[in-house]
Amino acid sequence: MSDQKKILITGGAGFIGSHVVRLFVNKYPDYQIYNLDALTYAGNLENLKDIESAENYHFIKADIVDAHQINQLFGEHRFDSVIHLAAESHVDRSITDPLAFVRTNVIGTVNLLNAFRDTWKDNFEGKLFYHISTDEVYGTLGETGLFEETTAYDPNSPYSASKASSDHFVRAYGETYGLPHVVTNCSNNYGPNQFPEKLIPLFIHNIKTNKSLPVYGDGKYTRDWLYVIDHARAIDLVFHEGKEGETYNIGGFNEWQNIELIRVLIKQMDEKLGRPAGESEKLITYVKDRPGHDRRYAIDANKIKNELGWEPSVTFEEGLSETIDWYLENEEWLQNVTSGDYQKYYEGMYAGR
Repeated sequence: MSDQKKILITGGAGFIGSHVVRLFVNKYPDYQIYNLDALTYAGNLENLKDIESAENYHFIKADIVDAHQINQLFGEHRFDSVIHLAAESHVDRSITDPLAFVRTNVIGTVNLLNAFRDTWKDNFEGKLFYHISTDEVYGTLGETGLFEETTAYDPNSPYSASKASSDHFVRAYGETYGLPHVVTNCSNNYGPNQFPEKLIPLFIHNIKTNKSLPVYGDGKYTRDWLYVIDHARAIDLVFHEGKEGETYNIGGFNEWQNIELIRVLIKQMDEKLGRPAGESEKLITYVKDRPGHDRRYAIDANKIKNELGWEPSVTFEEGLSETIDWYLENEEWLQNVTSGDYQKYYEGMYAGR
């Protein structure tokens, strides 16, 4: 790829996106990085205060659902690469408002594909559309087995169905129009800057403030956890060295049952807060299971490891410790994002369970 790239990163003010934007802005000063974000509830420009004045960084407030605006932006800037992270991503929200997920995750992705295709027509040399997806498109696993790149899609929630649809559109544009693309499907991310509706930041906040820790069902739902900074490294590697048209699964080689993860989190939090060991276990509250709750996800990340040389840089305990420290040191950030609409949403989701 040439040095003078103009890369559009969608959802770059969000959790994963902000880490990707920061990495690319700092590592590739010759690239022009355009961060496009609608700044909905989970998009937060405070995530990028440290690089906002960089010469190669540009912020665009726009919504990928607005096809006219997206077409105008491509016409003006002629982005030669897209790293597409913008998405509605919370399963609980998808259950209460499925159409919002269809609009952003499906229609928004197709709007980007159309603008990219129309801008470059048949001259796709040196261009790339990189679509970031989730392991949830594969459905659920039994007690054994792993999701591989060839695993059949079997989504069970409106969120995962919308992401599966967007994956199919990206690959279909590759087949139909010759559009150069790669797709990655990642496991659960955790780390600094994550919006506190997700399990780890929510529970860090609740342990610190002695609020209940709502655990779905029997707590034995199993997830593979990936440190967000390692995910950003993987995205950088796939963007530059991934094979066009390929899919790569990105996971942490790191399965945990929810209840066991929570106990590790409690142990570290009690230690860091100077509380007696295990004191915060009394905050665990089992709540009614959510509909369509997949039992187990686990990714086989050997393809990206063997072909591109990527593997996680930290153990889960190390990454979790760094994550807790970040939240404890950034109380103002947490207060800013847990006010207003988020608080109402939180109460609506968990009250009465």
